Amino acid sequence: MRNHRTDPLAFRHGIHLLTNYETTWYGSHEAAAQLIRKGEIGEIRKAIFRDGHTGPVERNTHPEMIPWIKDPVLNGGGAVMDFGCYGANLMTWLMDNRKPLSVVSAFQTIKPDQYEEVEDQATVILTYPEAQCILEASWNWPVNMKTSEIYGKSGYIQIPDKETLLIRTGEKSPVQQINPVSRPAPYNNPFSYFCAVVRGSAEEDPQSSLQNNLIVMEILDAAKESAKTGKVIYLK
Repeated sequence: MRNHRTDPLAFRHGIHLLTNYETTWYGSHEAAAQLIRKGEIGEIRKAIFRDGHTGPVERNTHPEMIPWIKDPVLNGGGAVMDFGCYGANLMTWLMDNRKPLSVVSAFQTIKPDQYEEVEDQATVILTYPEAQCILEASWNWPVNMKTSEIYGKSGYIQIPDKETLLIRTGEKSPVQQINPVSRPAPYNNPFSYFCAVVRGSAEEDPQSSLQNNLIVMEILDAAKESAKTGKVIYLK
């Protein structure tokens, strides 16, 4: 139940405040979630999300964006804000908006000549009563990276890209490759989705909802605090 004393203004006034995470539109994530909710791999026990690339400077990101993305105040951080958000978003979605019990992280700046004020590599561990989630966000990957691994009580799903997933339902079961089609319209791209939500012809997707993103930001804030203090941060 929402508490109007603490809810953001968007909730109180019926405003659609949506977050456009690229991975929201991946057919592979939607297919994986459906399989998980059907019990194909059992309850989630561990999830690993690896996201990032070689670095914004190394990728020749637009010159106007470089000062912003390297600023710990304007951008809120470095690699953890840039890429830790994807795994936090997906895990929160898969866990039906349940917060982790605790967050602990380790940040590094491997290329201080390029990123002197922010981390370019971050590992964050989220602990739930029955599962763990590892977020690996980096500007040091040798290639573009957006992969997911979800391990359940009886099987696992690996997601190497936006259209493919590999599933193994048990120890003696073979690995099956599934190439799901794109998500159905209007949930296949942010523009058609946004228009449909505003016009009332589509429901808000839980992945892009404000409820989800508030938890994502709480996770990332806790990760930054953990990296700064060296302590495990327990969420209320």
